[in-house]
Amino acid sequence: MPGAEVVGARTLTSDGDGRFDSAVATLADGRELVIRVAEDDAAALELAEESLALRALTAGAREMLPFRAPTHVGETRVGEARALVTDLMPGFQIDATLIPAGRGAAVSIGETIAAVHALPTSVVRAAGLPVRDAAEVRAEVQQIVDRAAATGKVPTRLTVRWRDATADDDLWQFETAVTLGGVQAQSFLFEDHPDDGPQVVSMLGWRGLTVGDPAEDLGWLSGAPDAAGDVHEAYTAASSRASDDALRVRARMHAELEFARWLVHGAELRRSDIIDDAAALLESLAEGLRSDDLRVIAAYTGGVDSALDVLERVPDTTAATIDTSMQTDAYRPEDLMWQDVDLPEAEDAEQDESPADADAPDDAEAADDVPSADAVAENPSWEDPTQDLTEISGVRGSGHDAATPIAEAESDAVDDDQERPSDLDSAEEAQRAARAALQRWTSSDSE
Repeated sequence: MPGAEVVGARTLTSDGDGRFDSAVATLADGRELVIRVAEDDAAALELAEESLALRALTAGAREMLPFRAPTHVGETRVGEARALVTDLMPGFQIDATLIPAGRGAAVSIGETIAAVHALPTSVVRAAGLPVRDAAEVRAEVQQIVDRAAATGKVPTRLTVRWRDATADDDLWQFETAVTLGGVQAQSFLFEDHPDDGPQVVSMLGWRGLTVGDPAEDLGWLSGAPDAAGDVHEAYTAASSRASDDALRVRARMHAELEFARWLVHGAELRRSDIIDDAAALLESLAEGLRSDDLRVIAAYTGGVDSALDVLERVPDTTAATIDTSMQTDAYRPEDLMWQDVDLPEAEDAEQDESPADADAPDDAEAADDVPSADAVAENPSWEDPTQDLTEISGVRGSGHDAATPIAEAESDAVDDDQERPSDLDSAEEAQRAARAALQRWTSSDSE
């Protein structure tokens, strides 16, 4: 930036896995810019992908969006590392588990995602970014399931559940759209509106810009049980696309498959610690599907090191959530560039105890309670209610750790008398909940 005069600088960090060296620079003209320097080749690839995606957002495309997206300012090399400079987005972030129901943040999020999906596909095509149809999305999902199953670490219950879903033609009859390849709660930056509550004013995390399954950008709602219904409703109301009755089912499946992606990622790297981490998460997911209390396993978006940290903090009987931020030193790592790896084959029977063997009826009377084959066919396994994925952390394949002052530190400091209401009796009460949340989330342009 020839002629740029830097008059101030400060760090921009989330205390994540340190894959980016990040800072905010203040220029003499008042502008604030974000500078991120990659610490390794994988991080450098992410910066390159984000750079391409941001440049694909032409002025015309940005005019169609009711919010701001980062602007590509420039890029260079700092020593041997790649560096990307963008403008700093304003607003505060809300952790998925804290997004309240009702009008305000939830409705604004639904409308925001719908606006992204309404962009013309020419935005992606002109930039040479990936364009997938429904059949290609389905094939990718099948490949993930097969690769994960080949490790022998996926419980049979999950393998059957996922393969049933991929085999169901009705699930994969959808209209593709411009997507971000997996939105997260920290993709959204809010400002408070005096009447309507928190409204999305900026959106981060554009490196996955593609044409694909719109359900991929809704999978994170498994970690937002209070707001999920209102987000889906607002999204459907704002969408001009054809009705998609299977949208929620595919979104749930994409969320569950983050655990499978984490497992395959570990197998690619031959990292036993990642494989064990992913296997434990998959076991938790499978156990959750067995229980009547279908509490969810929250889709986590941490990196290799962050995932291990999360696992250490998750008790056996309770789960911990992770806050994530896409504008700090923890964008997601290269998680989908799979290479051929020789993985051990495992018999499904050795992966998980067969429910039929575990609960076989002792007599004819007990056998009457066993569902018939016809009943099972009418209710495939993927239709079983699942956890809302909010309590154990899963993987979107990389580090999106949020700035500590915004969510982690602030939420830890909440007193009992500031506890967020769990049941909102009216839109007005929901609005008050959003207002109360603002007292806990520090609004800062630098975070």
